Amino acid sequence: MTAGRGAGFEAVFLDPVGQVVQQRWADAALAVAFEDLAPVSAFPVIPGRRWGPGLWWSATTGRHVSAGSNAMRTQLMVLDRDPDVTALAGQPVRLLWRNPRGQVRSWVPQLFARYTDGTALLADCPSHPDAGGERALGAAQAVTEACGHIGWTYRRLPPLDDILAANLKWLAGYRHPRNAGRPGLTAAVLEAFARPRPLLEGAQATGDPIAVLPAVFHALWHRQLTTDLDTPLHERAMVSSGSLPHAGAGVTAGRLREDAGESEDGHDEETQDMSETAENADTDAGGDEAGARRGEEV
Repeated sequence: MTAGRGAGFEAVFLDPVGQVVQQRWADAALAVAFEDLAPVSAFPVIPGRRWGPGLWWSATTGRHVSAGSNAMRTQLMVLDRDPDVTALAGQPVRLLWRNPRGQVRSWVPQLFARYTDGTALLADCPSHPDAGGERALGAAQAVTEACGHIGWTYRRLPPLDDILAANLKWLAGYRHPRNAGRPGLTAAVLEAFARPRPLLEGAQATGDPIAVLPAVFHALWHRQLTTDLDTPLHERAMVSSGSLPHAGAGVTAGRLREDAGESEDGHDEETQDMSETAENADTDAGGDEAGARRGEEV
């Protein structure tokens, strides 16, 4: 098998009862709801790191998604806010293929996102462009090819701008439905911002800001309101229930698809027979250096 043929890729994942399954990638992509599966490989715990594996509560699905790093959590946050995304999962599948020398390669993308049209995104979340080294970059080329065969997308998602990341983290704190407030409050908030006005002014026009601001932030998270998220969010930030000129709303699935197709060269992992891969693989996610050090090798 070679990575140059769609049939040469295989998928390894855990079925709903936790049993390891290995099958042809193209068949699995059509039949398996990866968004409903547990991680196929545990996220590593790195001593000395300020942030370790955890769970992200998804406003899209109402369920928790496993996250292995701060960079991954940030990208989960972006995708969770994207209206084109219907479901998310943390590293639910391992991809296997053979390189031109016949060696078996393996990679576990960190993120899976399902789109409204049924296609999907596999992604890694490097903390900087060169994170993971040659092994990660080489695997990215193969996974891009595997996804291309079935109409999906693979991306190494670049870190967010600091201001955008800070704004999204603030709004994410209000993503839960409880922040919509009492019945009718969201409608009143949207009416108050029917014309662009400063954030605090619109909140005060609706009622007590202490009660109203959570609903404003909740509406901003869900894109019912618009503001420029590429500049610091503050009380005088202009907010509207319509569009704002030059307002940056963050990364969307559409932009991820437009940017798709970037690939990197090289397949540098050392592996063993593919028939032994599913049983013996202990690969961790491919996005950052820790994952690559532990080896996207089997």
